[in-house]
Amino acid sequence: MDVGTINGCFTLEAIFKRDLYWPISFKSGGQMLLGYSMGLSFTIASARQILEQLPSMAIVTILMVVFGLVIAYFVSKSTGINITSAVMGTTSGGLSQMVVLSEEIKGADPTVVIFMQTIRMLTVIFIVPTLSLHAFSSSGTQTVNSTIKLITQTEHGSFFQILTVFGIVLFITACAVRFKCPTPWILGPLVSSAILTVSGFETLHLPPILVVLVQLCLGIYLGLGIRMNMLSNWKKLLPFSFIAGLLIVGFALVLAYCLHMIYPISMTTAFLYIAPGGLPEMGITAHTVHADVSMVAAYQLFRVFFILFIVPIFLRYLFGRHDVLGESVKES
Repeated sequence: MDVGTINGCFTLEAIFKRDLYWPISFKSGGQMLLGYSMGLSFTIASARQILEQLPSMAIVTILMVVFGLVIAYFVSKSTGINITSAVMGTTSGGLSQMVVLSEEIKGADPTVVIFMQTIRMLTVIFIVPTLSLHAFSSSGTQTVNSTIKLITQTEHGSFFQILTVFGIVLFITACAVRFKCPTPWILGPLVSSAILTVSGFETLHLPPILVVLVQLCLGIYLGLGIRMNMLSNWKKLLPFSFIAGLLIVGFALVLAYCLHMIYPISMTTAFLYIAPGGLPEMGITAHTVHADVSMVAAYQLFRVFFILFIVPIFLRYLFGRHDVLGESVKES
C-alpha cells in the first residue's frame, strides 16, 4: 500500500475542498493486476499450508468478529446509536460490502455504517502498513524472498501463451463478477493465476513497473474515497469510531503474536494475516514488506467469505425482526 499516495490525495481534497476524479476502470485494472500477481505465489506447498492452517483461520476470524461485537456494544451505549448500526459499523468486512449489507438488515442506518466503516478503514490503512514497514520490517523481509522474485520477475511468453492466460483470467473474473463474489476484480485473477501455477502451466510474470502502477492506482482510489465533509456532522461518533478502530487493530496484533509463536512465520506475515483491512490493502502491503503473499491472501479471503456469507445469517437472525430504526447519533 502506497500510504504516501493516499496521504497526497487526502491532502489535496482537504486543501482545495472539492472532489477529485479517478476513473473506476483504473481501480478495477489495478485490482486485477494485484490479484493476478498474488495468485502467482500459490504453489502446491502453499496449498498444503493453507489446509493445515484452516482451523487457525476459522478461530482467529471468529475471535475478530466476536471482539467487534463487544466493541459495538460499548460504542452503542456511549454514543446512542442503535446496536444494529454499531455492529455493522465495527464488523471487519469491506467498506462497500458492509454498506450494502446494512441496507438489507432491519434497523441498520447505512449513513452511520458508512461513517464508522470509513473511520475504521482509515485507521487500518494508515496504521497497519506503517507497523509492517517499520516496526516489523526486520522480521518481515526474511520470509519468502523467492516468492517476491517470482512475482516481480519479467518474462516474455509466446503469443499463444499470452492469449491463453488472458482468456482464462477474463473468463474467471467475468464469472466472479456475474455471481457477485466478494472483491471479484481481485478474486477472479487471483484464482486464475493460482490454478495455472499449481497445475504447472507456464504463467506470465509482471515486471516491477506494473507493481508500482498497481500501488499508485489503488492508493489514489483509496485516497480519493476519503470524504472530509462526512466528519463535521458526526463529532460525537468520531472519537469512538477511531478508538474502536485502534482496539480492533490492537486485538489483531495480539492474535498475530499467538500465530507467530505457533507457526514458523514472521510477525509481519502473521499481522497481515489477521489485520482487518481489505484484500487489496493487505495484498499490496504484503508485496511491499516481502511477506508470504499467498498465505496473506488465503487468510484475508477466508475472513471476507466468512463475514459476507456466515455473519449475515447471524445478523438477520439477531436483528431481522426489528422493524423500527433505532435512535441514531445526535449532533453535538
